[in-house]
Amino acid sequence: MTKKKIEQQYKEKIDQLVKLNKNYYEYDRPLIDDRDYDKLKKEILDLEKKNSYLKNEYSPSKTVGFKPSKNFKKAPHKVPMLSLANAFDKDDLINFEKKIINFLDKKNNFEIEYSAEPKIDGISASLTYINGKFTTGLSRGDGKEGEDITENLKTIKDIPKEIKFKNFPQEIDIRGEVYIQNSDFKNMDDKFANPRNAASGSLRQKNSDETKKIPLKFIAYTFGYEKGMQISSQSEYLKKLKEWGFKINPFNKTLKNVTNLMKNYNEIEKKRGELNFDIDGIVYKVNDFKLQKRLGNVANAPRWAIAHKFSANSGISKIKNIEIQIGRTGALTPVAKIKPINIGGVVVSNATLHNEEEIIRKDIRIGDTVLIERAGDVIPHVLSVDLKLRDKNSKKFKFPTNCPSCGSKTVKDFNASTKKEDAVRRCSSEGYVCEKVAIEKIKHFVSKDAFNIEGFGKKIVENFWNLNLIRMPQDIFKLDYNKIENLDGWGRQSVANLKYSIDLRKNISFEKFIYALGIRHIGLENAKLISKHLKNIKNFLLLSKKGNFTELLNIDGIGETQISSIKNFFLNNTNLKVLNELDKILVIKDVIIKKKDGLLSDKTFMLTGKLEGISRAEAKSLIEENSGSIISNVSKKLDYLIIGEKPTKRKIDAAKELKVKILSQHEWLDMLKITR
Repeated sequence: MTKKKIEQQYKEKIDQLVKLNKNYYEYDRPLIDDRDYDKLKKEILDLEKKNSYLKNEYSPSKTVGFKPSKNFKKAPHKVPMLSLANAFDKDDLINFEKKIINFLDKKNNFEIEYSAEPKIDGISASLTYINGKFTTGLSRGDGKEGEDITENLKTIKDIPKEIKFKNFPQEIDIRGEVYIQNSDFKNMDDKFANPRNAASGSLRQKNSDETKKIPLKFIAYTFGYEKGMQISSQSEYLKKLKEWGFKINPFNKTLKNVTNLMKNYNEIEKKRGELNFDIDGIVYKVNDFKLQKRLGNVANAPRWAIAHKFSANSGISKIKNIEIQIGRTGALTPVAKIKPINIGGVVVSNATLHNEEEIIRKDIRIGDTVLIERAGDVIPHVLSVDLKLRDKNSKKFKFPTNCPSCGSKTVKDFNASTKKEDAVRRCSSEGYVCEKVAIEKIKHFVSKDAFNIEGFGKKIVENFWNLNLIRMPQDIFKLDYNKIENLDGWGRQSVANLKYSIDLRKNISFEKFIYALGIRHIGLENAKLISKHLKNIKNFLLLSKKGNFTELLNIDGIGETQISSIKNFFLNNTNLKVLNELDKILVIKDVIIKKKDGLLSDKTFMLTGKLEGISRAEAKSLIEENSGSIISNVSKKLDYLIIGEKPTKRKIDAAKELKVKILSQHEWLDMLKITR
């Protein structure tokens, strides 16, 4: 696969992940099942691992959860609430353990003890206790800061309001899962699709009196910030939680080796249907807290823990129709409209068909009886077709060769390396010619990560389009408010609020402006890289006038694929019109680069030789955690060369010649104030 196609694939997967996260965390409205979601995250991480130049701030390696809701006050987590990496089979567990042993620089016969606990499908919460009193309760949020839901959490009987044990820490964040038992959910109204959504919706009510009416439960399983806790392992911590008055998972076990982990996994999976709460897997944690501390985190997930997910649930349904959805990049996505079916307590009516190749490969037709699979929540996917039940008069589904919206030809990019066409078919129109593409572009323009115009959601975009109020992004800032005020559902105050929100966003950062344009292959991370390089909108506009885009190749992380997309964007006259008009209307702020603080701030390091008692990966992690950076060559940019056992003589000689400071392992650890 060419670099261009890899970057394209990566960008599309990131965009999909952002959409899924927004719906799941903000609206309690999951769009795909858990297994497909986890698969997507794994695909993104695998692409990043194989292609180090791929970077995006929305990558699962950099993000946890989603931004906290505006309905509640935000508060920071003293210790971030991290997500977990996923395992789906025995090989994944073997690989997980191998990485731990390698990171700790231990022999293969080194035996690790794990704490194994069924993963309840609920809502994460962090409870802060100071001097034994429950003071603050936060949701996960985006992992760094959460929603202050203290009053709602206080309504849960499982959460002690005060703890008077002598051995209780001076301050501690006790973390766990808020959930609803299946038996209780059955007696609730049908407002929510499943217990998890019900728990989330209940915790996000502004009126805690309403939350009190909901039979919420809480199970504790870990901690965040702590001061004065004298506990050495996860298993010991769970015993203390029970002693302090918290409920813990009754199926916790302490186990060694992957064979025993798999045995326990299979036993729990068999009991899954009998439990009074939903679980979607088993969480394994390195039991020893000292080892946990050494292992640390990679991106936004701990190295010392993993979630072993269960297999999917499935059911039989019938395809009523196949609809083609069109995205802002012109991508045509088929969606199966199915006869509503209840799978694991969730009624679903849509199933993703992914792309044209998927339909051909499985020979999926309208009217087919199909096996639907999901691992957690909606939307599921079509696993297979029951050919025995197929109507004799059924016809193969013909994927449109012309755009259903504008009639332009649909095309597939050709992959030079694989000698195959891309799986995704796209509308070939450019700019804002295609109505569906134009609408999606404007939706992207006003979205949270772009202009973030409050009160200007997807439905408003579609409504204003149908009323011919908008056709291009700049039209948003030229709206006829008198006309809007006379529309059904609008009044003087709502129009005033909309105008205020729009005027507020006339001042925008350079990076968000670039991202908002919706240039193919230019996500938020790439937009940041470009904005840092160009500094201001003036230099961005000059690109089209100079007709020379090669200077962008100097940006680490920007390749030929992105440059080609930017070039094509500037070659389109409609896009130039959009740019020039927006430049006149908006205040696009120049980039100001802030420096990081840390023990190794602004310092560059290089490692050579084998380090004692610490792996190369752990050493690099320590440098980066302390705001230092790693470079791969000895040059004038290098500040320190760290040498271990049997270092490369050539690197040492080069460092001496350039007067680079050479450090032993112990001297480097002294810089970090670490003793080993």
